[in-house]
Amino acid sequence: MTTDTDADHSTNGLDEPTTMQINAQYIKDFSFENPNSPGSLQPKSEPSVEVNVDVQAVPLSDHVYEVSLTTSITGRDETQTLFIIELVYAGIFTFQGESDDNIQPALLIDCPQLLFPFARSIISGVTQNGGFPPLLLQPVNFAQLYIDSKKDSEPSAPK
Repeated sequence: MTTDTDADHSTNGLDEPTTMQINAQYIKDFSFENPNSPGSLQPKSEPSVEVNVDVQAVPLSDHVYEVSLTTSITGRDETQTLFIIELVYAGIFTFQGESDDNIQPALLIDCPQLLFPFARSIISGVTQNGGFPPLLLQPVNFAQLYIDSKKDSEPSAPK
């Protein structure tokens, strides 16, 4: 009796299954600013938090890519900026059994999905260490971000 361990049966059209390996994860760039402390530690109103997320992938060598998840966050109340966070959390990924032409969705959906919980933890810890309640980012739908970016990059049909 044989057991099929390739649950999704993904292949590149050959008998070789598609695999992804995480070679490394790391903070590439990081900044936390508390520009109006100590006054910012007692906000006068409920703070608003603006979160921006971006994903970039660059090839390093054959089938090896660096994927960077950039998260920019600004917390404000009605009178001042409370904190500013810039985090670039990256990983190096190796893909086997997949052609370079078909790898973009994995790079821009699957890889950031794996990196996000680590970035979320870093952001939660730094806001708490900065004197604020821990900021727990909501999950990000990287598949929808990928679909939206594809729509934005397609040329518009003439009217």
